[in-house]
Amino acid sequence: MNQTLGTIGGLARVATLCLLTAAPVAWAQQPGPGTATPGAERPKTKPKADAKQADQPKPKARRDRPGFYMGRRIADVMSWQGAEWLYRETRIEEEQPEAMLDALEIAPGSTVADVGTGAGYHSIRLARRVGDGGAVLATDVQPEMLDLLRENARTAGIENIKPLLATQRDTKLPAGKVDLILMVDVYHEVSSPEVLLAGLHKALRPGGRLVLVEFRGEDPEVPIKPEHKMTLKQVRREVEPQGFRFQRSLEFLPWQHVIIFEKPKPDEKAEASAEALKPEPAKP
Repeated sequence: MNQTLGTIGGLARVATLCLLTAAPVAWAQQPGPGTATPGAERPKTKPKADAKQADQPKPKARRDRPGFYMGRRIADVMSWQGAEWLYRETRIEEEQPEAMLDALEIAPGSTVADVGTGAGYHSIRLARRVGDGGAVLATDVQPEMLDLLRENARTAGIENIKPLLATQRDTKLPAGKVDLILMVDVYHEVSSPEVLLAGLHKALRPGGRLVLVEFRGEDPEVPIKPEHKMTLKQVRREVEPQGFRFQRSLEFLPWQHVIIFEKPKPDEKAEASAEALKPEPAKP
């Protein structure tokens, strides 16, 4: 009996030893991560990026929150129901419209666009300056504003204003026909600045000017809501990348910048490109 138990115990130890020896071998034969199974298709690997390409920084996409552009809040469009404010008695003193237009030296016979004309406060003044040989293209996104403009122009006896119903993305201006585009207290309300600026650029003749009149965002004493003011730095940051060249900013008005850009002429663009390609002078 003891002999039989000893034999059984010996056989059990031999079987256990065999199992312990075989287990690591079987585990080693299991396909691990990254090990190809015989007969299986090898996973495709992405080609390595070119060294030069890998060194180039990836452009960062600008992401603005809804209702913002380049970090600033876009103001709501002023309703036509508040148009009386455009003709407030204090506006002559606060904004000096005639002095502002004098500074622009608009030639008689010019084609001028008053973008965001409202009820025509500046359009009527522009019409008198360009004369019968010129034209004022007065655009607005609200048909009610254009109705007010027509009424005011009729009362003033002005006939060289052409009202145009525009949208935030379509200026409705003819391509390459406009000598000067004026936007007074309007640009900060544009919901798609890049699209609009592209349309304005297209409408200007080569050498034509874009003039933005904006309340100074740098001055906390200007009694206007922050979203209705802009700094000169912000305006230039938004406008110049769209193909406009900064000329100057007139600062004689009590509360506003008069910021002047121009559409470069083709030969001026070529000169600017050539200048940019010139090698830098060697350092001594």
